[in-house]
Amino acid sequence: MRALVRVRADALRAPAEAERGASSLELAGMLPLLLVVAMATVQLGVAGYAIQQAGTGARAAARIAGQPDIAGDYAATGKAAMSDWIASRSKFSLGGGGNEVRVRTTVTIPSVVPGVDDFGKASRSATMPSD
Repeated sequence: MRALVRVRADALRAPAEAERGASSLELAGMLPLLLVVAMATVQLGVAGYAIQQAGTGARAAARIAGQPDIAGDYAATGKAAMSDWIASRSKFSLGGGGNEVRVRTTVTIPSVVPGVDDFGKASRSATMPSD
């Protein structure tokens, strides 16, 4: 009878020991997917930040472009209003006519994904009255 009890106890213990390390293997299998999702989330945040900075630069540049005595400094003012690492990737163009000026800022979106250099460009424009 004791031998039967011992066999049953060993039979109950065996599946638990066979499962040892299974969660580590599952994590190792899911880790690449988790890393891809994390990188995509960070890249989306960087793209959103670049778009927001393009709008900030366009508004600051349009305010200055609307003042005739300092209108030539519109691009420098727009870049000064932006973060340095985004401002170095930006271009400004002036347009409009009559009683208004329009400044368009185009920013190259930085990449945080290794091996991918280009995530496109983001553009924002602002229109201000001209003096």
